Amino acid sequence: MPLSDIQVRNLKPRDKPYKVIDFEGLFVLVKANGSRLWQFKYRMFGKERLLSIGVYPEVTLAQARKAKEDARATVAAGIDPSEAKQSERRIKQEEAAHTFERVGSLFLEKQRKEGRSKATLDKTKYHLKLANSDFGRRPIAQISPTLILKTLKKVEAKGNYETAQRLRARIGSVFRYAVASGLTDSDPTYALRDALIRPTRVHRAAITAPKALGQLMREIEYFDGQPTTRIGLQLLAILAQRPGEIRNAKWAEFDFANKIWAIPAEKVKMRRDHLVPLPDQAIALLDELRKMNGNGEYLFPSLRTWKRPMSENTLNAALRRMGYSGDEMTAHGFRASFSTLANESGLWHADAIERALAPCGEE
Repeated sequence: MPLSDIQVRNLKPRDKPYKVIDFEGLFVLVKANGSRLWQFKYRMFGKERLLSIGVYPEVTLAQARKAKEDARATVAAGIDPSEAKQSERRIKQEEAAHTFERVGSLFLEKQRKEGRSKATLDKTKYHLKLANSDFGRRPIAQISPTLILKTLKKVEAKGNYETAQRLRARIGSVFRYAVASGLTDSDPTYALRDALIRPTRVHRAAITAPKALGQLMREIEYFDGQPTTRIGLQLLAILAQRPGEIRNAKWAEFDFANKIWAIPAEKVKMRRDHLVPLPDQAIALLDELRKMNGNGEYLFPSLRTWKRPMSENTLNAALRRMGYSGDEMTAHGFRASFSTLANESGLWHADAIERALAPCGEE
């Protein structure tokens, strides 16, 4: 007769292990220490095999019978349940070894070997640190969109909307690397692409009308402040680089023989130096500037010390002094002026204009 739960519960240990049969190959093995182990006996390819199901009472009689039925169906399908169980165990062990933190480290190493800039590597490290604090030790194949969203919402709750968006993208990059490496099946961040608050883009004021820009350039020409500030504004307009790159420019970066300004890769967050051609107007301004500051490191040193560049507010303050409000023109706005007028002229391909501006960095 089939066993009852009371019978199994009341089984007592003996000097030697013994079996108590249920039915259809299922039995409970009672060991000398009192533990009771469910096992299923079956035949596969003419040989008798045993499948260990679990220990009573953690595995109940009903659960043991269900496991036995599943195993019988597996045998009927020509699959050895013992081998299937071992294979499943190996897969789980492999999954447990491939945590998000481990895969993230592999992804970071891949970026490093690809020659990504230090700025990009630092961003990846920062984003991975945020993610690892919440689910870094979890197997990557077991991480759900809900779990990731919880982490993203913590960042978003602090008002860091842009960081939350970039963190989602970085986590997604790690998952896509894992998919390509056969470590998981999908990227759960794809389901979250509309779940976060989109940051409001703040567009810096810029003059894009040709006549109005011409008037600004005339006023800069007759600027009555520091000559170095005037030259800084003129170079912004001619070279269309970021104010920070102008302020932090060093004489060592300039090749006057070949008329090239090589902005170091780490400054522009790129994999290679950004080469800016120097037209004759820029060369003339640099020659003028070199007579003032050519013995120092920076083109535009601070008035307080030659060891640091000018303040980041200097160029914008000069525009305010000339009567242009922050809603009309900013130092950064010269890039937008260049882009708009160059594209509207139709003289250059849009990609060439974008390359002249230099990308905003790798993500």
